[in-house]
Amino acid sequence: MDDNELEAIREKRMAALKEKMERQSVTGAVITVDQLHFGDLLRQHPALVVDFWAEWCGPCRRVGPVIEELAQEFAGKVTFGKCNTDENQQLAMQFDISAIPNIVFFSHGRMMDRVIGAYPKEAIREKIIRNFP
Repeated sequence: MDDNELEAIREKRMAALKEKMERQSVTGAVITVDQLHFGDLLRQHPALVVDFWAEWCGPCRRVGPVIEELAQEFAGKVTFGKCNTDENQQLAMQFDISAIPNIVFFSHGRMMDRVIGAYPKEAIREKIIRNFP
């Protein structure tokens, strides 16, 4: 394969990924966040909430369903994503994630706020409303 063919494949995959992310945002599905596509997510979703978590983390497992419910509640207005810190260590370091769960609120590509720990649904909802009026 030459460089042009590789570039065409890369562009096709990127277009498919963008379309998938847009559909997930509108339907209230939680997007999987990774280091490779994080910049694109920030550009495409002006209101983004990312739950930094790990499989071994008990409090993270309690927050997971809350994020799913809030994603449904705010579908079409706020995009929700989950970032596994074990699989995306550079991204976790970039945002100083030293404790999980760590929910970070991004508005137009800028980090606006965060919640560290397993907060109840109402407290997270209030942060969402405050950060994305």
